[in-house]
Amino acid sequence: MKTVEFFYADTTFSLEVPDDTPVLTSKVDQLASDKEGIEIVREAMENPINSPRLCELAKGKPDCVIIISDHTRPVPSKDILPNMVKELKEGNPDIKITLLVSTGFHRQTTVDELKAKLGDDLYEQFKDNIVVHDAHDPSRNVKVGQLPSGPDCILDKVAMDASLLIAEGFIEPHFFAGFSGGRKSILPGIADAVTVMGNHCSKFIDDPHSRTGILDGNPMHEDMLAAARMSKLAYIVNVVIDEDKKTVAAFAGEFETAHRKGCDFISDYVCVKPAYADIVITTNGGYPLDQNAYQSPKGMSAGEATCNDDGVIIMLGSCTDGTGGDFFYHIIADEPDIETAYQKFLATPQEETQPDQWCSQIFARIARKYHVIFVADPAQKEMIEGLKVTYAPDLDTAYKMAREIKGADASLTCIPNGISVVVRD
Repeated sequence: MKTVEFFYADTTFSLEVPDDTPVLTSKVDQLASDKEGIEIVREAMENPINSPRLCELAKGKPDCVIIISDHTRPVPSKDILPNMVKELKEGNPDIKITLLVSTGFHRQTTVDELKAKLGDDLYEQFKDNIVVHDAHDPSRNVKVGQLPSGPDCILDKVAMDASLLIAEGFIEPHFFAGFSGGRKSILPGIADAVTVMGNHCSKFIDDPHSRTGILDGNPMHEDMLAAARMSKLAYIVNVVIDEDKKTVAAFAGEFETAHRKGCDFISDYVCVKPAYADIVITTNGGYPLDQNAYQSPKGMSAGEATCNDDGVIIMLGSCTDGTGGDFFYHIIADEPDIETAYQKFLATPQEETQPDQWCSQIFARIARKYHVIFVADPAQKEMIEGLKVTYAPDLDTAYKMAREIKGADASLTCIPNGISVVVRD
């Protein structure tokens, strides 16, 4: 027998399993560099992919907008932005630089969060030239075209008025866009709510290509690429970070090819072959992503990718902060059963997509096909059961329940951190 540790909140649950039990883990812990992050970024910018250097792009441009990430993303801006600003000034000492915070569909980023992200020096340098995107204020956004799938492409006016538009970002697996970074700085990053919801529609979420680690054939990715092209995004710097949030690789240059090269790089570390089993145990990687149920489809989707039909998925997520969104919860909880909720999602036209519908739909997609046993904080038992899945107070109880459902001889696969892996053939 061997012991497997599963991330949960700020601790772990351990389980004794047979020695031959597959344990799917990424090799992210092997990502390492003896260089400082700011040096890694500088070297990438000195050798841009399919693009002139940023200092060349800056020549003759009176102004530049740098799209930066918001408070929800661990992008190491302190490694990236000083290098970008330095090159811009080398190309044009008089260039006016504005930082545009890509909140996407999230709430507004606060001043304290900006200070924590940028550090005191960068914040003081740009505090009068920071704009926080608002997806819900139509007056601040402008139509620039139409997405391939039909909806209007409406983007932030500040970005669209820029002489030069560039972006920072980081690349990690994403549970329906394939990977983060690159074109996501535009859609959903600085897109109007109308455009975000059109892109995140039920038809696209249902598409089998809209999965972790998939770009080719992914309709959401195709819309995002189109939005980035319409925005005239000229240049990106995207990084890969290790489990300690340290920059270990950087990719600079033309947004599509630089991003793809970064995705190919990280794929070597995060992609694992499925080990199909009757019982799969997965997690949301512990704190902070397991604080609410809204985030749980990320870890659940890793289990989905390697679970046999009619199998059991044990999902570990403390959910100490509850649902993560009233709409996410009630669109499932207020229906008589999970199948009714799921069919309601599928019947929702693209133009009637609701905020946060996408996470609810993925949750329902998994819960209707597999028996989901959800380990969460005892205070959240009623909430978890409202989502039409089975509650368990701890892993031992959940594992016992799973064995009662599938039998003593049922096969088992373990995923200690469901966020960190891309499970695919």
